[in-house]
This record gives sequence, C-alpha cells and structure tokens, in this order.
Amino acid sequence: MTLTLTVSDGVRALAPGFTHVAIEAHGLVNGPSSDAGSALLDDAARRLAVRLDGRAPHEDPHMAAWRETYTAFGSKPSRTRNSAEALAKRALSDAGLPRINLLVDLYNAVSVAHLIPVGGEDIDRIRGGMRLIRATGEEDFVTVAGGEETVEHPDAGEVVWRDDAGVTCRRWNWRQGPRTRLTERTTSGIFLLESLAPMPVAEVTAAAAELAELLAKFSPGADIAVRAPESSA
Repeated sequence: MTLTLTVSDGVRALAPGFTHVAIEAHGLVNGPSSDAGSALLDDAARRLAVRLDGRAPHEDPHMAAWRETYTAFGSKPSRTRNSAEALAKRALSDAGLPRINLLVDLYNAVSVAHLIPVGGEDIDRIRGGMRLIRATGEEDFVTVAGGEETVEHPDAGEVVWRDDAGVTCRRWNWRQGPRTRLTERTTSGIFLLESLAPMPVAEVTAAAAELAELLAKFSPGADIAVRAPESSA
C-alpha cells in the first residue's frame, strides 16, 4: 500500500520553491553499519569537499535557502540547522560522519554528497498518512532526553512532519522522533529527499535515483518505487 504524503497550503505559501521526492521500499534488509556503508560515507565526505571547494556548508546556495526558510517560520538556523547542513558540518570535522545502521548510513551518504536533507521513516511505525504542516503548538512530539521519554510541543507556526499519532520530525527536518526511526528490524521504509530553490529539480531527482540504486544493491529483491517529484511552485 502506498503511504500518503501531503504538504499543507501553509507550507506551500511559506516555501513556494519546495520540492520533495519520496522513495517507498518494502522487503528491505537492514543491519549494523558495515565496511561498505562506511566507505560510502567516506566517499560522500570527499564529494562534499569538492562541491564546497573551501566554502562552509551554510555558504552553499541551497543551504542558504534552507536558512532563510527556517528563519521565516521562527527558527534560528545557526542553532537548529537543517539535517543536511548539520551532517555536512560533521563530515568536515575531525569527528566525521556518524555510523548508525546500514539504511541510515546509505541515506546520510546521499544527503551529504548532494547537500540535500534526506530522511527515512519506518512505514510500519507510521500511523495513517504523513503530513507536512505549520504546527499549532499543541501537537505532541515524543522524544528522549536524559535517557527518559518525554513529550515536547513544537512552536506555533513551526513546520513539522506528523502522522495521526503526533509529530515525527520537528523544524521540518531538524530532529526526528525515535518512534518512526529506521532500526535494524526495519523492513519497510519511506525515504524523503527535500529541496528548495535554487536547487534544480533534476538534481534532487538524481539524488533519489542514487539512493534507490543503493537500496536495491544492499537489499536485493526489495520492492522499491521512486515517486515523481512534487513541487510547491
């Protein structure tokens, strides 16, 4: 069954240059981070360095557009960076990119190489469809702080992804909740690549094709469908 993804009119008005491409995959095989996945992350960091050519990640035009959009809905982009900028900053540091699990490593590698926010959700943990909305501030976001489960609420007007059970990701693509994360037990996932103008739609489409190829390589026999780009323009 195809997972429904909708973007609210409020978000479209906020970011008319927003485009997203979704990949739905069933029959995935996940596991711990591997040497092959680690090599992809190292290669992504090298590709990023070439792409930036000495610039800081936030100086890239696509990352600058995300910063402007974060500011527009009331977030401070220097404190709460979009996921691609945060990963890029890690990739260029001495610490390097984190190794999480194979599926997360694959989409993080694509995110860093293309400087595109990419997220992955476990379809079996999603309740109903997923919606990108401007929050009222009353929605529940279940997260973990200090080792304990806690409930937060987004700011009014904040852009969030949510399903029928609550918020799954705060500040657009800044912090994912643990409920729908991809784990080593995940077999069905939705992967979402998100871009803003001035990034060409062809580039986010190419990044999605690269991720789909990686998913097929590491999960032979998986049912993988790349959806056509959906734009707010």
